[in-house]
Amino acid sequence: MASVTLSEVRKAYSGFEVVHGIDLEVQSGEFLVLVGPSGCGKSTLLRMIAGLEEITDGTISIGDRVVNDLPASQRNLSMVFQSYALYPHMSVRKNLAFGLGNLRMPKDEIARRVAEAAKILQIEELLERKPRQLSGGQKQRVAIGRAIVREPQLFLFDEPLSNLDAELRVQMRVELAGLYNRLGTTMIYVTHDQIEAMTMATRIAVLNKGRLEQVGTPYELYNAPKNLFVASFIGSPKMNLIKGNSSGTAIDLTGLGTLPRAAGAGPVTLGVRPEHLALGAPGDISVEGTITLIEYLGSEVFIYVALPDGQTLLAQAPGNVRHQRGEKVSVSFRAEDTHLFDADGLRIEAAQ
Repeated sequence: MASVTLSEVRKAYSGFEVVHGIDLEVQSGEFLVLVGPSGCGKSTLLRMIAGLEEITDGTISIGDRVVNDLPASQRNLSMVFQSYALYPHMSVRKNLAFGLGNLRMPKDEIARRVAEAAKILQIEELLERKPRQLSGGQKQRVAIGRAIVREPQLFLFDEPLSNLDAELRVQMRVELAGLYNRLGTTMIYVTHDQIEAMTMATRIAVLNKGRLEQVGTPYELYNAPKNLFVASFIGSPKMNLIKGNSSGTAIDLTGLGTLPRAAGAGPVTLGVRPEHLALGAPGDISVEGTITLIEYLGSEVFIYVALPDGQTLLAQAPGNVRHQRGEKVSVSFRAEDTHLFDADGLRIEAAQ
């Protein structure tokens, strides 16, 4: 296992900076997920850690060694890519062993590592098959196995599940989390899917436009987002965001009423998660609206409520509630369940 430290890491192409001074400490043995929208710089950052992309400025350390000038082959890490990149003419066994053979490792050691990786990933019965005889999930297991046999101090994953269908992605998320628990090796995982990040990570680093917005546990990011970007990106369905104006002791929410909550005077944005909106129940804020859409998901239901001023709020309710489109309902929430952000989009902590 190894820690990874990034200090003021920057990347520019032809003078245009795409990664802006990232400072990040990845602890030894943790599963850190880099998450953000497409083009935020997360894969570029991962490739710089791997040594596949040169850094423009700053330092990257793996353990206590600065690796800025070390080639990828000398960083003692393994990387799993979005594409499986398996050799089609080789069996699974030979695909797993190929890289070790190039390192001139003894045959008995190669056999041991291949057998151990196959057992961990439960692909022992696939060892003599060719890639064309495998399903997408099986191919991804082989690609992960090829990384495991190197017994690295660090695993890097670059959106490894994006080519799989929805059901298989869920299954592979569980398997990767189990793999991390068995190996205990430091893992850095890149995805644009915040659900993957929330369900797999010990900590999450949220990136946006080449900048690090917040680092924390899934619980911290969901319950105490540092700014509006994190608040709106983390969570599915997304947080409701309502514009308002603070007098210092209360917040006037356009079209909804006045919420008793202390904050600096001026424009603010109030956030409330869909699960904290109640239909037909009392609250610190309550407003009448009309149901425009209902999404039934079995155990839960998402209900879109249009307010008289044109705003739409999304409420999450248990799947056994009974409502219908066009129905008039009251929507309410409590002050203690809200998040508040200032005019710059930064979190305002509740007064103690």
